[in-house]
Amino acid sequence: MSATPWAGARLSVGPAGRPRVLFGRMYEDPAVELAAFPPSGARVLSIASAGDTAAALAAAGHEVTAVDLNPAQLAYARARLEAGAPAVAGSAERLTAVGRVAAAMALPAWRPTPMERFLRLDDPVAQGRHWRTALDGPGLRCLMGAALRPAGTLAVGLRPEFRRVVPRRFDAVLRSRIERAVGTHPNAANPWAWRLLLGRERPGDPEGLDTGGQRVRLVLGDVVEHLERAPAGSYDGVTLSNILDGPGPDFAARLRAAVRHAVRPGGAVVLRSLREPGPAGPGRAAEDRSMLWGVVRVLRIGATGTTEERNDS
Repeated sequence: MSATPWAGARLSVGPAGRPRVLFGRMYEDPAVELAAFPPSGARVLSIASAGDTAAALAAAGHEVTAVDLNPAQLAYARARLEAGAPAVAGSAERLTAVGRVAAAMALPAWRPTPMERFLRLDDPVAQGRHWRTALDGPGLRCLMGAALRPAGTLAVGLRPEFRRVVPRRFDAVLRSRIERAVGTHPNAANPWAWRLLLGRERPGDPEGLDTGGQRVRLVLGDVVEHLERAPAGSYDGVTLSNILDGPGPDFAARLRAAVRHAVRPGGAVVLRSLREPGPAGPGRAAEDRSMLWGVVRVLRIGATGTTEERNDS
């Protein structure tokens, strides 16, 4: 679908080529969805991506449809969900790996052994103190500034549509989001902290996905078109992380109308964005343990098809 840059199946600039896997894992905490949606048995829709969120929702007893317009990403999710295939590095993981290697080479506290000791902590107060005193120093600020500011080495490689979404001082913004997470959630129980800061799974966590024996319906296509074509009120819940990070206002208006059509009155919608919060604030971003999001909003579809903030989950 030409209205969204996600149709290009690539994050970086360059000539169009074969679709590729962009995300080897999903960087969203499904605890947000599990709290927002009914306890079980709901009809829910997610972006397929790497399959992690769809698996978590299916394991909770929901009837899950996962949609993706990237055929390589959908095939990868299918292999993980249906054949137990292991996770592999996608474009996003390769980018973050570059940053971790640079930090480990320049900063002793960011080398694997001391970083693992940090990630084994389970006291957010001690974690926050260690982040401020040992990890978030001048060296890290210099490295992240060189990589993540608008003229930084990683930022300039992004497609223009995605580059416009990245906060202007993303180096400082990302450091602040990491500090928020480590100061709120125990590292030892946070798999997303291990993935982002160390590039490996938390010890003891399974490599594969567990759907609880439930089948996930996988659909190749654009999620907006899927929602538009679905019967009215087909879904009890929808989760659409960063789908609006890149597309323009016309696409956003079309998505809002499609969601109001396809989600039943009283149903919940979870939206995440990498952007910095606007006047409405960050929503539940602090509750999401994955560290990356500027906004996590849980909305409820009203009886007239309007959307409003959900406060009861």
